[in-house]
Amino acid sequence: MAVVLKEPSPLTRPQTLLDLIGNTPLLSLQRIAPDLPPEVEVYAKAEWANPGGSVKDRAALWMIRDGEQRGLLRPGMRIADATSGNTGIAYATVGAALGYQVTLAMPENATPERKRILRALGAELLLTDAQQGMDLAIQTIRSLVEREPDRFFYPDQYNNPANVAAHYHTTGPEIWSQTDGRITHFVAALGTSGTFMGTGHRLREYNPAIHLSGVQPDGPIHGIEGIKHMATTTMVPGIYDPHFPDELIEVETEAAFAMARQLGLVEGLLVGISAAANVVAALQVAHRLTEGVIVTILCDDASKYLSERFWDEACDDGMAGAGI
Repeated sequence: MAVVLKEPSPLTRPQTLLDLIGNTPLLSLQRIAPDLPPEVEVYAKAEWANPGGSVKDRAALWMIRDGEQRGLLRPGMRIADATSGNTGIAYATVGAALGYQVTLAMPENATPERKRILRALGAELLLTDAQQGMDLAIQTIRSLVEREPDRFFYPDQYNNPANVAAHYHTTGPEIWSQTDGRITHFVAALGTSGTFMGTGHRLREYNPAIHLSGVQPDGPIHGIEGIKHMATTTMVPGIYDPHFPDELIEVETEAAFAMARQLGLVEGLLVGISAAANVVAALQVAHRLTEGVIVTILCDDASKYLSERFWDEACDDGMAGAGI
């Protein structure tokens, strides 16, 4: 009996690691705020589904491909940038898949999990004084690249338009499609601001009435890694437009910690600190509304932060600090 071979479906056709970046699930947050009216829906993009475990995979891939296309990244060169963790892991993941080595400057107080992941991916780490934060890490990598410009490709995630383009072309259209065009509010943290700026611009093209809320810590000294207090940072990202957000929502570190713990207990979602801050802000927006569809970003999961002490603290049942 003859065997008839069928054309493989897209789900069974072989893929590369880079094919797995993007098209992340949109999750409904149903239990974290049971007092919301049914006409107010809150959703979150599960960006840990990317192969490098965070939303930064999108930007890293686009910046590296852009560097190749413009002749700035050539075989034999190293990718070099400053990172608090996730972008570095994304560079190392994409770099390994494409055959590039990676050098990263990062504050020495980065969690042990992030350092181990980066070393496992083959990244060279230049650890900088934690007291000077990301500013020193950025200065360190810039000095390195200036000394040996032919050896290093510096994507410069804070000033690279490809960071914004990644989200304009992927995250924004995904959210629009996944909500059937019903989204009314977008809430996202401001680090490099690439996610917020790119996604926000695309959503505004679909519907100019969509409300855009940027999320930042409540002051310059905080424990929400990866995001900036834009009014006080000495290095405002060049890709950030301060006039673009409809509002800025400030989140206290303790509120983000409490939300991270609560999401695990109530929703079964173990997320990172900036993801938890996004949910804090999204629920503040939700509680103002009588109807609406709110989407925020779960930047990564909790796997890179489980050594942090705040996980051992008791949850505040009232979540007062989160404004809930």
